[in-house]
Amino acid sequence: MGIFARLATLIKSNLNDLISRSEDPEKMLNQVVIDMANQLIEAKKQVAVSIADEKRLAKQAEQEAANAAEWERRAMLAIKAGDDALAKEALNRKKEHDALATTLKDQWQKQKNAVDQLKTALRMLNSKIEEAKRKKNVLIARKKRAEAQKAIQETMSGMNNVSAFETFDRMAAKVDQIEAEAEASSEIAEQYTGDTLADKFGQLEATAGADDELLALKRKMGVAPPEPPKETATPQQMRVAGTPTPAAPPPSQAEQDELAAALAELEAQEQQEQARMKR
Repeated sequence: MGIFARLATLIKSNLNDLISRSEDPEKMLNQVVIDMANQLIEAKKQVAVSIADEKRLAKQAEQEAANAAEWERRAMLAIKAGDDALAKEALNRKKEHDALATTLKDQWQKQKNAVDQLKTALRMLNSKIEEAKRKKNVLIARKKRAEAQKAIQETMSGMNNVSAFETFDRMAAKVDQIEAEAEASSEIAEQYTGDTLADKFGQLEATAGADDELLALKRKMGVAPPEPPKETATPQQMRVAGTPTPAAPPPSQAEQDELAAALAELEAQEQQEQARMKR
């Protein structure tokens, strides 16, 4: 193979590949349907011309048959007039029109058969075009669905990119490091510049509440001894535990005499009751 033949083959192969890659199914299908519609229009024009020729041949055949009938009438008229020679000439003319009518009728029959075939082909072409339109819509819908699925897969592939998640993890680790450094700096600042005793008591108070809650939960579950009953404080204990009660002033002589008389009366009533019970 010569250099020019190889170059021509290479150019053709590249052009075919370029055309194949540049073909859009939707555009190609639309163009095919348009071309088929144009073919249908041209076919309708041809069928219309053939139908017109059929009608013209039918009229010509009818006209020739009418002409033959007219020359027959004239021959009969010549016979009635006693002119046989004129009648023969009229019959010869009638024969010519009969032959022409027969020829035209035969042509009309052939044209009619051809027109019927064209009409059938036209209906089939119209049906194929309608079927092609339906298939075109289905193929376009499949193409769009495939493109949507492809876009989704590409998006999912991008979301499954390992490097992106690694970047998130690395940034999260940096944030944790920054937070730990900030907490360490705050703790150092409190230890060297703040009140450490107050900080210790604050930590003790924070843990004391948790211990109490844990003990209450254990008692509720029955794994710890119940809480001991609370003792009621006597007035003397309350006075001892609370604010000391001020001392009462000593009773007067009159109050002491009244108290002695009340005690003597109570003793007398008790003696009388005991004597009554003995009787």
